[in-house]
Amino acid sequence: MGIRVAVAGASGYAGGELLRLLAGHPEFDLVAATAHSQAGARVASVHPQLAGLDLTLGTTDAATLSDADLVFLALPHGQSAALAAQLPESVKVVDLGADFRLRDAELWERYYGGPHAGTWTYGLPELPGQRELIAASDRVANTGCYAATITLALAPLIAAGLADPADVVVVASSGTSGAGRSAKVNLLASEVMGDLTPYKVGAHQHVPEIKQATGTTSLSMTPVLAPMPRGILATVTVRPLSDQDPREVLRAAYADEPFVHVLPEGAWPHTAATSGSNSCHLQATVDVDSGRIVVISALDNLGKGAAGQAVQCANLMSGLPETTGLSVFGVAP
Repeated sequence: MGIRVAVAGASGYAGGELLRLLAGHPEFDLVAATAHSQAGARVASVHPQLAGLDLTLGTTDAATLSDADLVFLALPHGQSAALAAQLPESVKVVDLGADFRLRDAELWERYYGGPHAGTWTYGLPELPGQRELIAASDRVANTGCYAATITLALAPLIAAGLADPADVVVVASSGTSGAGRSAKVNLLASEVMGDLTPYKVGAHQHVPEIKQATGTTSLSMTPVLAPMPRGILATVTVRPLSDQDPREVLRAAYADEPFVHVLPEGAWPHTAATSGSNSCHLQATVDVDSGRIVVISALDNLGKGAAGQAVQCANLMSGLPETTGLSVFGVAP
C-alpha cells in the first residue's frame, strides 16, 4: 500500500495533469478525485487522455478527501482556504491556488480581493533553503506558473548581486490552458488562433509573488496570451550591477538541480521542448547595445508551472526522491 493521495478540482487542466502524473507515480495511490459541476462523471469522460483510469469524480468536500494521506487542491484562487481548514491536521496539503502564497495580507487583498487566509511554506524547491522547508512542512503553497518561470530566471542573479532589484522588466507569453477551463469568449479558438494579446498589463497577480520570492523591489510585467495550449516563454531583462557572467551565475546556481537546465551557449529555450516535462530551460546573454542582461526562460505551465511542481513538493513532503514520477524530458513534436 502506497501513500494515499487525492485531488480536489480534478476536472480542470491542472487537475487533469495531476491525475496523469499520479496515475503513473510508483509510490502514490490515487484514492479520490473531486469536482464541482462535473461531480459524478467518469474521469475519462472529462479527460479523454486518461482512458483506462477507473475513477469517478466525487463532490468537493472534506469528507471525500479526508481519507487520503496527502491532498492536492487544484481549485480557483480564493477557494482553497475554506476547504483546507476542514481537512484533518494529519492530512498533508499542497495548494495549487494562490490562497497561501503571499506573506503580505494587504497585497493579497489588492491583487486577489477578500480576506487573506495566511501563509504556507512556498513550494519552489530550487530557491536556497526552500527544499528543506518543504520537506519539513505539512502545508505547502505551490508557485504560480508565471512566478515559477520568472523566479527561476531571476532569483540567482539578484542573490549574486548581479541584477539591480529595482530595475526588472518582463514580457512573458503563456498558452491558453493557463487561463483555466471555463468557457470564455476570449479563449475561443477563433479568437486566439493567429493572434497575440496582452492582458492584465501592469497589474498581474503574480507580480507580488515574484517580488517576494526573488527580492525584486520594482517589476514591470507584461503577460501575453499566445495561440498554443500550454507553455510559458518569459523574457526577463535587468540592469547589471557587476561584470559577472549571468550565464555562469545561473549555471552555478542550478548545477545540481534535476529540473532546471541552463542550455549550451547559443541554444535558446522554446516552449515545445519543455512540454509534458517538469523542466525549466534557461539561457542568458548581455545585450550588446543596452548592456542589459537578458534571460529567456521556458517551461510547461501545467508541468513545472503547476501539477509537476506540486508532485515535486509532495515527493519532498513524503520523504521520497523529488524526481519520483516526474519526467526531465519534454515530448516532441
